[in-house]
Amino acid sequence: MTLRATQLTLREIRLPLKEPFRISSGVVSERRICLVELRHADGISSWSECVAGETPNYTSETIDTAWLAITRWLAPRALNHTFQHPKEVFAALSSGVRGHNMAKAAIEMGFWELDARLHGIALAERLGGTRERVVTGISLGIQQTPDELVQRARRARADGYRKIKLKIMPGSDIDFVRAVREDLGADASIMADANSAYTIQDLDHLAQLDAFKLLMIEQPLGQDDLVRHATLQARLETPVCLDESITDVQRAEDMITLRSGRIINIKPGRVGGFTQSMAIHDLCQRSGIPVWCGGMLESGIGRAHNVALASLPNFTLPGDLSPSSRYWERDVVTPEWTMDAEGMVRVPRDAPGIGVTVDMGRIDDLTIRAEVVAS
Repeated sequence: MTLRATQLTLREIRLPLKEPFRISSGVVSERRICLVELRHADGISSWSECVAGETPNYTSETIDTAWLAITRWLAPRALNHTFQHPKEVFAALSSGVRGHNMAKAAIEMGFWELDARLHGIALAERLGGTRERVVTGISLGIQQTPDELVQRARRARADGYRKIKLKIMPGSDIDFVRAVREDLGADASIMADANSAYTIQDLDHLAQLDAFKLLMIEQPLGQDDLVRHATLQARLETPVCLDESITDVQRAEDMITLRSGRIINIKPGRVGGFTQSMAIHDLCQRSGIPVWCGGMLESGIGRAHNVALASLPNFTLPGDLSPSSRYWERDVVTPEWTMDAEGMVRVPRDAPGIGVTVDMGRIDDLTIRAEVVAS
């Protein structure tokens, strides 16, 4: 079955967070979200989400650079091409266009959902996912005091989350992690995420985290670094997990060769979509490297894509797949994403595509700009 989209519609919506979310590089109070709708000649449409933020603090991409890249360079490539398989889309988008992975991913992932709908199967099944439910973790932003962080970690554990990620930065790290570990006890699954807030000169300081028996420490050093992470990993007992440093399967191969880390966080937006995500997943599975699916404060549309990806077999660690109510007063999909008492999210398998319905009334109310590109 050939795969061809005749129209691409971009919409920017703005979703206010229930509370500000702070990491080492900034604070987000309202999420500007770019949604992509692809339309097939027979009227079937698919939805995906560009996860680029408002500012270039996580990667160099922003929602505005992605909008430009999609409308000027990527949409024309996507709409003027007939694909035999969605695995071909990333290569077509990358021909003559370097970078812009999040913009590429928004289109590429939309083609995967469109293909699943054309086949009448769930997106998770189209990707080769095997799980009926996926294990869920929570990410807790940087707090003013260790006690505030402890209170939030207690609530997260009581709610059933199976992994608690603590955002850290210099000045808000050792004492904060210690307080959570002492309060929750030795059996709580805790990790730290630095978002590149440290340098190799902080090696001795970061080594103090070994005392807390963390599941991992995520991206402590530079966003494009592998060599210094290898030095750090050789010193730490705690597994280093790489996030920003892994932008494609070749970087994952380099990490494994250099022993820069022992775990990879796969965010499909960061690596250019599902095709690269699955290549990294398969490489890690062959190499004995566990992976998990990170989050980018997605709406329910982006969450649906992440849940489908996390159903693949080597996603053995809890992902950042919190339910809709964690971030939003009201999501843009029905039903909204929920988590059961065991800390699991159900993988939709009983409907074609992403398995949730896009609430067009809600999206129309939230849309502040839109643009249509047609073939």
